[in-house]
Amino acid sequence: MTQQLYQSAIYAFDQANAEDPNNEHSEGREHPKELLYALRMSEMQQRYVPDASEAVKLAVRAQHIQRWKIPRSGFPMDREGYLQWRTGLYKFHAETAGRIMQEVGYDDAMIDRVKSIVGKKGLKVNPETQLMEDVVDLVFLEHYMAGFAAQHPEYDEEKWLKIIRKTWQKMSPRAHEFVLAGNIKLPEALVPLIMKAVQKS
Repeated sequence: MTQQLYQSAIYAFDQANAEDPNNEHSEGREHPKELLYALRMSEMQQRYVPDASEAVKLAVRAQHIQRWKIPRSGFPMDREGYLQWRTGLYKFHAETAGRIMQEVGYDDAMIDRVKSIVGKKGLKVNPETQLMEDVVDLVFLEHYMAGFAAQHPEYDEEKWLKIIRKTWQKMSPRAHEFVLAGNIKLPEALVPLIMKAVQKS
């Protein structure tokens, strides 16, 4: 029954993310942006911690669910506005994932557990939330950091070192070892900078 529930929830998450009007090109074709992100998250989770709990697997797949519905442009374009947006996103993603899980038949205990992970509750103290944060950061390093760099040619080396260190500090020692052991594909042009940031962090 649990496996059937799990597959139903994953399918529903993917259907929700397939509605994304924004597309991203990968492996020769266009994909709905947040669906591609969700698939990359699950693929990384399977590589990083294949024996993760059901709650973590669900949370990983739903972490950005329907993100386009809460655009950054809806908040002031300053630091405070950015933090308001992030907080709003955590709540929106958690509530959306919880609603879908309820619709497919999950009990309140599992729904609450997944909502806590997706909402990033107890980072550094809740092992399941930390696992998801590790996956988020690993996916960023492998798939999105190069694109982020291309969008910000004005950033100097010190700015980049600060960004990389901030990401690194959010990760667990286990995730650090995973990266340093060569288990993810780092953007080649940024490897020297990443290694410099990591060695000094």
